[in-house]
Amino acid sequence: MSLTLDEIQNFKGKYPKQLWTLFTVEMWERFCFYGMRGVLTFFMVDQLLLKDDVANLQYGAIQAFVYAFTFIGGIFADKILGFKKSLFFGGIIMILGNLLIALAPQEMFYYGIAFSIIGTGFFKPNISSMVGELYDEKDPRRDAGYGMFYAGINIGGLLGGALCIYLGKYHSWTLCFLAAAVVMIIGLLTFLFTKKNLGPIGNSPLLSMDSGKRRIREIAVYVLSILSIPLIFIMVKNTDYTDYFMYTIGIIAVGYFIFELLKLEQVSYKKKLIAAFAFIFFYFLFNAIYEQSGGSLSLFAKDNLNHNLLGFNIDPNVVNNSSNTLFVIVLSPIIGLLWLWLAKKKLEPNTLIKFGIGFLFLSASFYIFYYTKFFANVKGITSLNVFAFAYFITTIGELCLGPIGMSIITKLSPKKLFGMMMGLWFLASAFGQLAAGKLGAEISKSNTGNDLVSKLQSYTDGYYQLAIYALVAGVVLILISPLVKKLMQEVK
Repeated sequence: MSLTLDEIQNFKGKYPKQLWTLFTVEMWERFCFYGMRGVLTFFMVDQLLLKDDVANLQYGAIQAFVYAFTFIGGIFADKILGFKKSLFFGGIIMILGNLLIALAPQEMFYYGIAFSIIGTGFFKPNISSMVGELYDEKDPRRDAGYGMFYAGINIGGLLGGALCIYLGKYHSWTLCFLAAAVVMIIGLLTFLFTKKNLGPIGNSPLLSMDSGKRRIREIAVYVLSILSIPLIFIMVKNTDYTDYFMYTIGIIAVGYFIFELLKLEQVSYKKKLIAAFAFIFFYFLFNAIYEQSGGSLSLFAKDNLNHNLLGFNIDPNVVNNSSNTLFVIVLSPIIGLLWLWLAKKKLEPNTLIKFGIGFLFLSASFYIFYYTKFFANVKGITSLNVFAFAYFITTIGELCLGPIGMSIITKLSPKKLFGMMMGLWFLASAFGQLAAGKLGAEISKSNTGNDLVSKLQSYTDGYYQLAIYALVAGVVLILISPLVKKLMQEVK
């Protein structure tokens, strides 16, 4: 017999048992996602023979679409499919995308990417929304749940980020993309066999509707999604089209947010939503800088780093793809305990100040990426150790922001707008990815020479600029924190 929502939410202990299922499914999806993300620019430069700046723009476009479609997928899940069906459909399409590229990596790359974009759009927003529903709205254990869920995401990211680039570089690109497909199949099967434990969570919101009418709407969503794949293919190949699409969806999304905001009758809800939007805007700025990891930093690692990490011989692209996720797994519990200790001493900074601190660490990390130039030899090859240390600092910044970001959005949003606000959160990522691709392209364009010394110079100078942008954003956020705190009212 299916569990009721009350039975699920009234769990004993720290975590609901359903969290472990969602943790596992998301872990394999993140393996697939981070594995793909980590090989994109490398593959485009190495196999498709694109120039660095073009590869950066294409990377930004692909990532922007992935996150933009999580916004669209979130709305369809909210209004028609429900989280469970949306997730299953998305998973199937992602698997097909990876299998297509595995069949013929060079020829089918953009076709497979178009499938993966649609699949991720339907898959990605739903698991995090379901995690939120495992808890009663006033349950203080929700933050711990999201913290654990975040660790799951990163175990998948660590394995995928390291294995996919390793298989592609040293064995075959077919194996690289096949690995991503296989782990997605495992994740989807896990979900199929355990979804009964989720009770009513994630069911279609149209269950009261006549089943025939409901089926027509569901099929329409599936058909429209598949029909949009050729359009995405065209837009990803020509990044000018991506810009038009993204600016259009940005205007529509903000318009839709304002429409829902004005519809709310309670002023307190309106204030909270405006506060949530402020978080979303700064999350966009954070991503524009942070997301160099899949773009310009990947190409920097490809050419300008030695293979020596603390005396071990390690491929720099493996370090670039996986050090961040490894540090998240190690540092998450430590930083979590630090907040608890500060809370006991009544010294814990509020969420806004944590966001600001996140930017300050991000700034420091890009200053260290810049500083690698002072460790370079005459050929323009620099220290992998300093590079990895910069990621260590980046990760501290991310942990001041990432896990609490999702949680604060669910706390500030009325339940019926969860999907939309989660979608906006991911849309901020989409615009961040697009901006990151453009910033990365500008960094690589400034390289006018043909040797690795000139590449080192132009890339590190670019990272210095990004360090300044992050510093300014962090200071502004800390200065405006009293105003946003008023809008948040009782939400901590």
